[in-house]
Amino acid sequence: MPELPEVETVKRGLSRLVIGKIVSSAKSNWPKSFPNLQADVDLFLIGAKIIGVRRRAKVLIIDLDTKYSLVIHLKMTGQIVYRGGESFAAGHPNDSMIGELPDRSTRVILGFDDGSNLYFNDQRKFGWVRLMPTVEIPNLPFMLKVGPEPLTAEFTAKIFINRVRKRANSTIKATILDQAILAGVGNIYADESLWGAKIYPGNRVRDISDSKLIKLHKEIVYVMTLSIEKGGSTDKNYVDAEGKKGNYLEFARVFRRENLPCPRCGTVIVKTRVAGRGTHYCPKCQKESR
Repeated sequence: MPELPEVETVKRGLSRLVIGKIVSSAKSNWPKSFPNLQADVDLFLIGAKIIGVRRRAKVLIIDLDTKYSLVIHLKMTGQIVYRGGESFAAGHPNDSMIGELPDRSTRVILGFDDGSNLYFNDQRKFGWVRLMPTVEIPNLPFMLKVGPEPLTAEFTAKIFINRVRKRANSTIKATILDQAILAGVGNIYADESLWGAKIYPGNRVRDISDSKLIKLHKEIVYVMTLSIEKGGSTDKNYVDAEGKKGNYLEFARVFRRENLPCPRCGTVIVKTRVAGRGTHYCPKCQKESR
């Protein structure tokens, strides 16, 4: 599933590519991917100008001048790809996972009045593009319960510790994966940040010191910022708004490095399961509480 850095990368690409464009058509071949009334599409989407692109946690929001917005959740395999016609090249062929569009995974196509298109692809069909009044977005159940953004100035170590301590009996990995505690952290960046903070992913929150949690806060911000700089992480399906793969995993310290030496101490990286997820850690650097 695309995590916060991937969705942020898509948001930045879309902001550069689609703001100011006018929607001329909207097509979908899968109702659950585009669960909108045709009357609403005709009134509030067709002919609307895109005035902004935002992100909250792992959700994209495209704002329209009709006071409606497209709320997009990529779920497991969703992709948003912009194509600007014959003259646009989405990176070099060996940097792209996307060929000719639409393809078999294309669920929604937004056409713009200049001939360009925005494609929502989703192999597993779990994602969606929902049209709704902009003022109603904060009242979505997800928006009401999601935790703070980790890359804002307001996300201090003190706030992080206070929120994490609410899950004293949970493992630290399960806690930072909980979107109600912290927005946007998924499996890759949980493993990476816990390795950076020298915390075993299966340790209970109650057994972790404040000093360790301060280090974890710093590492979460570091790995997410680095990933955004590298265009996100392409593990399987993720591409940015131009169809390019992210290359953060080339810089990963522990994720997908099982049976390889820890870059800090040389001990062989182990893969196990914590919080129901494949989990990578160094058994020497990240000691299990006893």
